[in-house]
Amino acid sequence: MAKFYPALNDQHRLFICRQKIFFTASAADAGRINLSPKGMDSLRILDERRVAYLDLTGSGNESAAHLLENGRMTLMFCSFDDDTLILRLYGRGRAIQPRDTDWAALRAHFPALPGERQIIELAVESVQTSCGYAVPRYVYAGERDTLARWAEKKGAQGLLEYWREKNRISIDGLPTGLLAE
Repeated sequence: MAKFYPALNDQHRLFICRQKIFFTASAADAGRINLSPKGMDSLRILDERRVAYLDLTGSGNESAAHLLENGRMTLMFCSFDDDTLILRLYGRGRAIQPRDTDWAALRAHFPALPGERQIIELAVESVQTSCGYAVPRYVYAGERDTLARWAEKKGAQGLLEYWREKNRISIDGLPTGLLAE
C-alpha cells in the first residue's frame, strides 16, 4: 500500500494544502526523538523538492538542535476527513534564523504570525504515501489563538528572554543555534 516518489507531484501538493495540521519528527544521534504538531498556516511548498515552515516559539527547540547535529527530519500529513491518506516527506532540514542571508527571501512566503522564531526548510529526499485506513475522522473546529496571545503579551524583548532561557539548548543538552552567542 505504501508508495514512494522522488519528489512532490501535483496531487501531493493539493493534499498538503488542504491539511490544517502536520507533524514534524527529528532525532539526534543519541537522546530523545522529537515529534511535534504544527499548524497556523505556517507551511509552504517552495518547489517539488523543498518545503519550509515558519517555526513559532515553543516550550523547547528540539528540531533546530537535531537539524544542527545531523539534519534528519520527517514531516507527516494525515487526513482526518473522508480522504484516507498519510503523506510523509523524508529529507534533510536546516533552521534559518533572522540573522541568516536566506531569511528575507524565505520569510516573504509566510503571513505575519506572533512568536515567529525561525524557518525550518526541508530538502525533500523522498515522498511516501500510505493508506491511512485506520486513522479516525475528526472535524476541524478552528485555530487556537493561545500562542498568538501569549507571544503578543510577551513582546519582542520578552520573547528574546524566553528564547535565552528555554530555547538555546535542547532537552538533551544540544545547542539549537537560535541565538548568535
